[in-house]
Amino acid sequence: MLERYTRKEMGCVWTQENKFRKMLEVEKAVAQCQGEIKLIPSDVAQIIQKKAHFQIENILKNEKKTRHDVTAFVQEVATQVGEPAGAYVHFGLTSSDVLDSALALLIREASSVLKKSFGCLKKTLWEQAKKYKEALCCGRTHGRLAEPITFGLKLAGFLMELERNEQRFFRAVQQALVGKLSGAVGAYGTLPPELEQKVCTVLGLSAEPVATQVVPRDRHAEVILSLALTASGLERLAVEIRHLQRSEVGEVSEGFAPGQMGSSAMPHKKNPIYSENVTGLSRLLRSYVSSALENIVLWHERDISHSSVEREIFPSAFILCDFALNRMVEVIQDLHVDEKRMLENLQSGGGVVFSSLLLTCLVQKGMPRSSAYKLIQSISFNLRRGESLQDRLLENTDILKYLSPDEIKQKFSLEKRKKQISLQVTEVLKRVQVQ
Repeated sequence: MLERYTRKEMGCVWTQENKFRKMLEVEKAVAQCQGEIKLIPSDVAQIIQKKAHFQIENILKNEKKTRHDVTAFVQEVATQVGEPAGAYVHFGLTSSDVLDSALALLIREASSVLKKSFGCLKKTLWEQAKKYKEALCCGRTHGRLAEPITFGLKLAGFLMELERNEQRFFRAVQQALVGKLSGAVGAYGTLPPELEQKVCTVLGLSAEPVATQVVPRDRHAEVILSLALTASGLERLAVEIRHLQRSEVGEVSEGFAPGQMGSSAMPHKKNPIYSENVTGLSRLLRSYVSSALENIVLWHERDISHSSVEREIFPSAFILCDFALNRMVEVIQDLHVDEKRMLENLQSGGGVVFSSLLLTCLVQKGMPRSSAYKLIQSISFNLRRGESLQDRLLENTDILKYLSPDEIKQKFSLEKRKKQISLQVTEVLKRVQVQ
């Protein structure tokens, strides 16, 4: 993954050296438990615990000869332990026992980093939703004016989606925190099942109930899918910011730092570059889903077609999602919100945003729904620039048979709608725990 999109804490999780550290953690836990149940001499287990370490440059050098990363790793650790104890490193294991258990440890570590990033964006959205819970703006459908809402309600919707994505992600992670030590083809041919249980307990993992030679990849596909769903939620927020920053709309704009340039050719430009960045990264992350799904379909008890894919998509997916979450924190924290422009856009339609409420009121008063719909539609479609739907209604004798002038004016109350939506936002924010 490009350094440009890698935050330090998440990047450190997915280094090659950290992968070997996790593999070493598995090997040491195995030796410890093997010593406890007398599969290997207890003094040997203690020596492995004490002396097992590696020099990554030696592993990489060994791999050029062996063309097998796990073998190169085991050779290096055994060398560092020394004989005779070194002969018991990786005792009874197959490569996937170590690799899959280590991958679970990496997923857990990366998830703890991502939890902080989720929390930071949740807090930012929560604060901004509260701040703008009374900032009237226009809800839009099909890109057209629809009904009055507030900017706080809009943000509250994104906040709730983010919380669902966070919960979905950690459910998927829990399914993936499994280890396996069942050996070749998962048949416990060299090691007993009780060792697997003991080692997984030490590592804080669940044991895979039935492995082939690998942990079934549906678990891992679910993690990648949940990250892609999170990215899609972030992109939905990013696209909203991009639309609202269009010159013709002008309701919000990304922060613009001193010295920043929007265009090399047009000095006037302020572009939603961070939001566009999130859109691009989300596209990339979603592309990993098909590969993760295809990894499920391995030949018989295993092949290694999934291996090369996972070397790329797991680090990249976590790194991209972490970066995108934090990029959106910057966008929302520094967002310039033009409440005056929001109100102007809301009122630009001459009050047509109240057409649904008027339709309901006329039906309640006894006018046939089809007649009420056609009447309001006709008036709305024929409003001239600067005309008000309310004024046209007050002139219409058919409308006045059902609604008094005072009743019509009450239906066009933005203040009443603002209070109603503000209470709705307050209730939503009570449901979300932020720190």
